Formats: sequence, C-alpha cells, structure tokens
Amino acid sequence: MTRYTEKQKFAAVTAYRKGAGGLRATASAHDVGVDSLRAWIAAYEANGKAGLVAKRRVIYDLNFKLEVLRRMQDKGLSCRQVAALFNIRRLDLVAEWSRLYAAHGAAALQPGWKWEQTRMSKPPSRHDDREAVTNDQRSREELLRDLQQLRAENAYLKKVQALSNQVALGARERTLIVLELRPHFPLADLLRAAELARSSFYYQLKAIRTGDKRCDLKAKIREIFNRHKGRYGYRRVTAELRQQGLVVNHKTVQKLMVEMQLKSLVRPKRYKAYDGAASETAPDRLERDFTADEPNQKWVTDVTEFKVNNQKLYLSPVMDLYNREIVSYEIAERPLPVMIKNMLTKAFNRLDSGQRPILHSDQGWQYRMPAYRQRLHQSGVVQSMSRKGNCYDNAAMESFFGTLKCELFHLNKFDTTETLKAALHDYIRYYNVDRIKIGLGGLSPVAYRTQAAAAPA
Repeated sequence: MTRYTEKQKFAAVTAYRKGAGGLRATASAHDVGVDSLRAWIAAYEANGKAGLVAKRRVIYDLNFKLEVLRRMQDKGLSCRQVAALFNIRRLDLVAEWSRLYAAHGAAALQPGWKWEQTRMSKPPSRHDDREAVTNDQRSREELLRDLQQLRAENAYLKKVQALSNQVALGARERTLIVLELRPHFPLADLLRAAELARSSFYYQLKAIRTGDKRCDLKAKIREIFNRHKGRYGYRRVTAELRQQGLVVNHKTVQKLMVEMQLKSLVRPKRYKAYDGAASETAPDRLERDFTADEPNQKWVTDVTEFKVNNQKLYLSPVMDLYNREIVSYEIAERPLPVMIKNMLTKAFNRLDSGQRPILHSDQGWQYRMPAYRQRLHQSGVVQSMSRKGNCYDNAAMESFFGTLKCELFHLNKFDTTETLKAALHDYIRYYNVDRIKIGLGGLSPVAYRTQAAAAPA
C-alpha cells in the first residue's frame, strides 16, 4: 500500500478545494488514489489540517465506540464521514463495530473480545439433549419469527405449484413470485424460501422494470413481414427499416426474427432437366452474364406451369436484366404459340427506336419454331439460347419462377385457375412496383429504373 506524506495530502486536498478539477482529475494530477483523496477531503473538512496527520495505531475503548455508533445513527452519517469526524485511523473499523454491535450487542465492542471464535463456533447438535433448547425456553418473538418464515415458505411453494410443474424455476420466475408475495411477507423470508440471492433478486427486478427495449423495433419488423405475407427475409426487412430512417444492423434483425419465429419461405429444390440431344438452336450470347448497363439491352424469357385441381395454367414472362423488371407477360391455360406471340407483341411495344435487345431463352419447342425466330429477326432482336438441359444458363428467369412460386403459389390455396390468374396479375405488379431487391440498393425494379432515368447524365 502506498504511503503518502502530509505534504502530498495537503497539496491534493487544496487543489481539489480550489476547483482545479474534479475528484478523478485531481487524483490523477497528483498521482494519488481516488479513494484516498476522498478520505482526505472528508478528514480535512471535519478536523482541518490535523485530519491529514498520519494516525498511529490506537486501541479504542467501549465508550468511544458507542459514541461513534450513536453519532452515526443519529446524524445518518456514512462510515467514511464518521471516521473523518472522530479522526479514526481506518474507516473499515467503524463498519466492523457496526456489524458486531448489531449481531452481539455492546459486549462485542469490548477490547479483546474473541469475535472470530464466536463466529466460527459450532452450533449445538440437535440430538444433544443436554444442550438442546426446548420450545418452552425460547422467547415468544423467536417462535413468531419461525412461524412467519414457515408461512412465507408455504405461500411460495403454493405459487410454484400453481405456476409450473417443472422441477426448478429460473431466477426471473422466482423473482416474479417474490414480488407477488412481497406485500404479505418480509423480503428476507421470501428470498430464503426461493433460494434467491438478494443481488440476483434486484438484478432481475431491474430487468423486469426496464422492459423490452426493442419492443418498437419488433413491432415494425412484424408489420413489414406481415405486409409482404412472409416473403421477406431479414435482409429485405433490414433494407426497408433503413428506408424508414432506422439505423439497425442486419444481424440484430435476424436475431429478433428468430425470437419472434418469423421465417421467410424456403425455396424448393431445383429441378434438373433431361440432357438429351439438341436440335437447331441459337448460340448462347449471354454466357451467364446476367447484368446490363441500360434498359432493354438484355432480356430473358421462359414458360412455367401451375396445377390447380387437375387443371393447368401457364405463365410466359419477359424479364429485363437491367433491373429484373417483368416487361411483359402472358397467361394461358394451354401453352400454344399464340401465348408466345402475344407476349412478344407486348414486349416489343416497350422498345424505343434503335433498341435491339438480346432475348435469351432455353431450348423449348416454342423458341425453336420458325415463326418465333422470324418474328425476332423482323424486329431486330438477337436470339440467344441456353445449352441443352442446363437451367443455370437461364438462372435469372429460373430465379424469378422460384421466387414467384415460393411467395405466392406454395403459400396460398387456389380453388380455380381464375383465382390463380388474378393472383398472378397482382403479384407481378407487386414484384415490379413494391417488392424491393437488395441488389438494386433496396429499391423495387420500377423505382430503380425511374431513379436512374431521373439522374443527370
């Protein structure tokens, strides 16, 4: 332990009293301990410069100790304050006197009293008839105290049995029981019955009173998840929260969604097509480069099938790889060439003069027909095809079909093809206008295209 001279003590106390800095700043500037400086200040205020004089070991008598404890009780002083007031060498001596007096009375303050022997002495055996104390010899207060403890334990056990059949409750559940019974029984009895430490009780009490700090954030996450009908995972939920002005980490959103059991839909396994012989086809001009620098530069298309009550419905869309927007689509109950023809007509109507996109598809029979190839040639559109049986060459379109069926078809029950057709119209509008994409900076395809068009060149 560092020993400080009276000069050091006086200099530190004087600097603090002049307002040169706070307690910690002054202690750091004079290279002394914060607790030591606090004790010197209290001693100086009580006894002046004499309170800073190094104190020698002193044996205090009973009357002095009783006077110290009486003054501390009457004035409501702390151990540090009363030690400074009576110029006592160690403030922990006051705390020890207080403990001894509360446990054993004034006799324990006599010099030479063997407190350690008394504290460590073995209690009398319950089976020793010569030393046992009968209930008749016990005071009325002791008997009432034991009765009160038994009543508290009985009330606690009844609450535990009513709350749960499990063997052991957690600290939070036991704290809630203690809080419920606290108006009727002393806290010490309830903590003893609950086998709960006082520090644990107050820790749990603070946590209960604080409440859920993320209640508002959870409500916003649930609202976004429900509004999009469970189609959003934690990444899209995070992106939408940030659009609302909330600064939140995606890991926090993921953790809260797990706690609330909000899980986005899982995509089905990919289908592996038959790798057979190929007929007359067009070359693969995309080569799995599904990015575009401007609108109407690269398109992809395909046909997917839905089954509703032994009836089939077919969807044929065209997607722009610039922003993953569905630029046109056609829905039919039979996959006839007229479905592809109508889809192309709607798509070509969106082209400006001079725009000649690449239209990529698989090697389906619809795209190998002479009428289809001729239509593309007349419009100046370059045809591109995937390799036979390789769905990865048209991964962008396959990904859209997977998202569509996962978020719409597999999530809902459709009784007729008409209800499914109406739902497909609504979903494609939702996909283009409302549904945000992480790859587009948290914007929907239409919003991304509009923003890019409005940006200065």
